[in-house]
Amino acid sequence: MTFVVKAEVSDLSAKIFAFIAQKTMYGGKKIAHGDSIFIFASENEGGPGLIASGVVISAKAIARKPGVTRQTPRMSITVGRIGLATRRLGRSELKRFSDWKDGRPETELNFKFYRQATNKIAGVSDEAAVFMSGFF
Repeated sequence: MTFVVKAEVSDLSAKIFAFIAQKTMYGGKKIAHGDSIFIFASENEGGPGLIASGVVISAKAIARKPGVTRQTPRMSITVGRIGLATRRLGRSELKRFSDWKDGRPETELNFKFYRQATNKIAGVSDEAAVFMSGFF
């Protein structure tokens, strides 16, 4: 499975990225060492959207807080960069893809990232992974 992370990124050209205690959705809690991942610098935090592709170097589940009944699973991951995006892909490019049942990879990304705009780690389909690969 391929994953995406949308989070605050302070150094867009870093060779190693660390994402601490990120929410997981859409299968994101299954992320593991060796998985492929695409990194989106969150527009909510001033980022441009898709910035890099990489491979997960480490992945660690964060323990749930005792006494809290409803919690989103969280993971901390470290990612080694493989490539930098050469074209823009962010909220403005994906916004028009809102027919949630059309099966397009653009729509999948819009749904997973921007319907609920929180930062997160998520799993994506093979079609979405191939689509994002075209930005490198």
